[in-house]
Amino acid sequence: MNLSQIHKTKFIPLHFLFWVGVWFFFVYFFSYNSNNTNYVTWFSSFLLPITMVTTYFVVYYLIPKYLLTKKYNSFFLYSIYTLVFSAYFIIMATFISFIFLSDMEFKKMPPMSRNYIFILILVYLVVFIVSFISLLSHNFKTIAENKELQNKILATQLEIKSQELNYLKKQIHPHFLFNTLNTIYGFALKQSKNTPDIILKLSNLLDYILYQVNKPQVALKEEVLHIKEYIDLEKIRFQDTLKVTFITNNINLDKQIAPMLLIPFVENAFKHGNLIDGFLKVDIKINVLEDNLYFEIKNTFLHDDLQTNKEGIGLANIKKRLNLLYKNNHQLQIKSRDNYFKVNLTINNLNNL
Repeated sequence: MNLSQIHKTKFIPLHFLFWVGVWFFFVYFFSYNSNNTNYVTWFSSFLLPITMVTTYFVVYYLIPKYLLTKKYNSFFLYSIYTLVFSAYFIIMATFISFIFLSDMEFKKMPPMSRNYIFILILVYLVVFIVSFISLLSHNFKTIAENKELQNKILATQLEIKSQELNYLKKQIHPHFLFNTLNTIYGFALKQSKNTPDIILKLSNLLDYILYQVNKPQVALKEEVLHIKEYIDLEKIRFQDTLKVTFITNNINLDKQIAPMLLIPFVENAFKHGNLIDGFLKVDIKINVLEDNLYFEIKNTFLHDDLQTNKEGIGLANIKKRLNLLYKNNHQLQIKSRDNYFKVNLTINNLNNL
């Protein structure tokens, strides 16, 4: 038995008070219908160390070594041994008390000390109560440790999720900037008068990317505003070869969304879309009903470019972000039909990121 667990415990005063209480309990029990105070006091004092040793042996040795490790056969066997040895010492205490405290006169013994079965029940009741409290304490401690471990695992998962999201965002930024800077470069070569306007709009978008994208959520209205600015940039680039419709409904200020979530779909439509009959057509619809977002975008494309549309960096990254941010709350459909590439995104419980 590891006695250091007893000696080093912070609750030695509590243990002392408990056993004093047990001693008084014995005295009270054996005093029933008896005025032999001397016998009751000494007999209770004889029983107390037997009860203490039995209790500590069960609590600090049998339970942790055999019961908690699920060695039930060994626990049962050693419990029987403990019962036998403790019963033997209780018999010895009763016999010694009978000889020295009652002068071997049976009538001088208190009535409750004559019944050996009652004495055993009394001692093992204390052992059982202390063992039960010990097991209950161990159970609460185990639950607390498991909870702490779960919290650490959850914190680690959140950290991994955050790092992965940041990695995906860093991939989106260069991808977006590469396309826009190419547009500026083309207009600068032509010495176009629209170049300053493009740089200004790009500056607004960069402000959004650099200062808003690190937030977990932004106002949906703000995301929509920057989609419009991006479309304005593309209108300058495509000139008269672009036809865009952009319809929004029920975009309230209280609706939130992960930043840069919708813009990559728009970017993908312009980057991989094709001119058909002299025009690139892009149709965008954003609608919010209650707390659900419905986003639809379609663009003209040639069948030869279908694989490019489906496997662009922007779409691949946005799928990963959706799975991280709205894993069970979104549906993403990508279709191609009649020279149109179409994306439908639904996000349920929009504000529950």
